[in-house]
Amino acid sequence: MSVIDFHNHYYPPEYIEALKSTQTSITVTIDSEGNPLLHSPGDINIAVRGHRDIEYRQSVLDGEEIDMQVLTFTSPGVQVHAPSQATAFARMVNDALAAIVREKSDRFTALATLPLNDPAASVAELERATRELGLRGSMLFSNVNGVALSDERFWPLYAKAEELGAVLYIHPTHPVGVEAMTDFWLMPLVGFTFDTTLAAAGLVFSGVVERFPGINWVLAHLGGAIPYLAERLDRGYHAFAECRANITRPPSEQLREFYYDTVNFDVGALRFALDFTGADHLLAGSDYPHQIGSLRSMVESIGKLEITDQDRARILGGNASRLLRL
Repeated sequence: MSVIDFHNHYYPPEYIEALKSTQTSITVTIDSEGNPLLHSPGDINIAVRGHRDIEYRQSVLDGEEIDMQVLTFTSPGVQVHAPSQATAFARMVNDALAAIVREKSDRFTALATLPLNDPAASVAELERATRELGLRGSMLFSNVNGVALSDERFWPLYAKAEELGAVLYIHPTHPVGVEAMTDFWLMPLVGFTFDTTLAAAGLVFSGVVERFPGINWVLAHLGGAIPYLAERLDRGYHAFAECRANITRPPSEQLREFYYDTVNFDVGALRFALDFTGADHLLAGSDYPHQIGSLRSMVESIGKLEITDQDRARILGGNASRLLRL
């Protein structure tokens, strides 16, 4: 069975070098093992070798028998920079991703990153990334410097994404209410999943998902708590007029049409999501090479599901291949 890892992260080396030589909201230091540490407000990202060395990464994939990865950038994204810097950095990242895809199309594809703090520039960059660079869509972060993805300032971006038939992949970033998550790594462990949940629910209740039905939505980390809370969202839809004001269908019906990556290696959780959305809407994901990710756990957890070989093949790679038109 072909294995395509939908959820993983890559820092183009030229982006890290640019951060070192440019005054931005991110500072770079080097740890004792030679890894760049990217310091952003409230967070530190360790760019280990797998984050920035594509040849090394390919050797790791060979060892783990992973056929392909969908390369994406990682939090906090370029939107933490000033808008003009964000646009320049997004172009740099997307050019680097597209170059890897051109050179190694049998092993890697990619989704773009966008300067989301400049919605007009994001529209232009999404069009460039898809039409000129050949990428199939973009990662969106779960909020944009505290602004919800459902905000109308982003609707022109969604109109363009629908026109392009694009994939929009929601990945968490610095969550709202982060002040309560400063201990015990609660921000990535809890806050990230909750912020994805908030973003998805807001997109549904605001009417964005219904208004732009041609977008292919993907949620990271098994949708946060979406499969678990979908019934509660439906109760809100029936109980509160505000929850029906912008939509004509219950939230669960819309959320079942999303795709969900499998970055939750608990087999019980995977079964629950499988029951919620079906085998044709799950995408294998590892979160490689973050400390909390695992290529091996990705494959082993899907292997433990009591499903048909056909459904397992869909989850491991078939769904991603269809979604991204590989």
